Amino acid sequence: MQNLPRLPDGRLEERFEPAKPPYDPAEAITEANRCIYCVDAPCIRACPTGIDIPTFIRKISTENVKGAARTILSENLLGYSCSRVCPVEALCVGACVYNAWERSPIQIGRLQRFATETALATTPMSALVRPRKAATGKRVALIGAGPASVAAAGWLALDGHTAVVFDRKAFGGGLNALGIAPYKMQGNDAIQEMEWVAALGDVRFELGQGVDAARLAQLVDDFDAVFIGIGLGADSALGVPGEHGPGVYGAVDLVERLKSDPSFAVDAPHGAVVVGGGNTALDIAHELAVLGVTEVTLAYRRGRAAMSGYAHELDAARKDGVRLLEDAVVTEVQRGADGEVTGVRVARAEGGRAVAGTEWTLATSLVAVAIGQGRVTSLVEGLAGVQVDAKGRVVVDAATHRTGHPKVWSGGDCVNGGKEVVNAVQEGKLAARDISRALGGA
Repeated sequence: MQNLPRLPDGRLEERFEPAKPPYDPAEAITEANRCIYCVDAPCIRACPTGIDIPTFIRKISTENVKGAARTILSENLLGYSCSRVCPVEALCVGACVYNAWERSPIQIGRLQRFATETALATTPMSALVRPRKAATGKRVALIGAGPASVAAAGWLALDGHTAVVFDRKAFGGGLNALGIAPYKMQGNDAIQEMEWVAALGDVRFELGQGVDAARLAQLVDDFDAVFIGIGLGADSALGVPGEHGPGVYGAVDLVERLKSDPSFAVDAPHGAVVVGGGNTALDIAHELAVLGVTEVTLAYRRGRAAMSGYAHELDAARKDGVRLLEDAVVTEVQRGADGEVTGVRVARAEGGRAVAGTEWTLATSLVAVAIGQGRVTSLVEGLAGVQVDAKGRVVVDAATHRTGHPKVWSGGDCVNGGKEVVNAVQEGKLAARDISRALGGA
């Protein structure tokens, strides 16, 4: 098994307690016994990876925890991290029939964590999934070490192929390790899961190995197949005066720093303003509040009803002190004589646009911008047959995740534009299955 580098001690994320603590065995059995094992199982339909949820819950209720983990991992090799990071309230838990009866839904995510975490503590993942097929001699390169590539690599290894995963960063896992809110899961947990997957077969992670267009073309020549799971690009900018300089961060970059850099500290004596209305904005606002920033304001250019972030995430952030400022557009970042952030100019918005003459100043020491991310799909534009759509997403066949190039597949955020970890995992699984068919290994 490949031993991957761990994130150093002393990171800010270590100060966070889990929002959903793990169940002990008695709690898990009690919760599992509440499940009525619906015939039509709406929870299964709501799971992008199609886990047989009633079956794994029944196995927990009979104390067959390894069997429960096998049921989960047979569909989702990253079932451990998905149990912690999935927005279950909008997926399986949200589909639970108990909701219609105004009763507390089954806590499927916490049960899934109990099963996978308990089983994997004593049993290698290779003993909880189907046996590996005979080695095929085929080699697949995977670009980016996020959840789509990690999942694909695991399935490819089980099919007997060699999987080599390249990532430009020193730590693997992509956003699963470096972008998930630390009260959901911390980075080293995602790295541990990568090691479990690597032990399924011939999987190797080449970290600190950036791939440019020329290198990608060479990998397409050298390997039997290539999977592109490069995620998204840098945080988008506001395009307002004063935003470039200390004290203003892209939200994704800020989350990564508090999760990975032990030298990083949040200094915001006059509060923080987070700009955006999506889940990344909600996460970083919530994180700053938990870290003790006294005034955290979430400024969104429309009303709450238009926010793309999940309602349960907003409610949780507000409980910890985050203030939502609706119909507000930041028009300028103000700085003092030494260049430090002192405030932002905010205008009232109508239809998402600033209304002239309605500006006021909001004091703050830190600004986090969470209005989206750029695309990095220019990497693939030189490959014949690989298309990118008007939104900068790699175009694939939805059933197989094939691109127009006969040796190239793709999945994850660079294809779906930024969905959930579980969507990336499913796309990696679909691609791996089709790669194996193409290579004659399935």
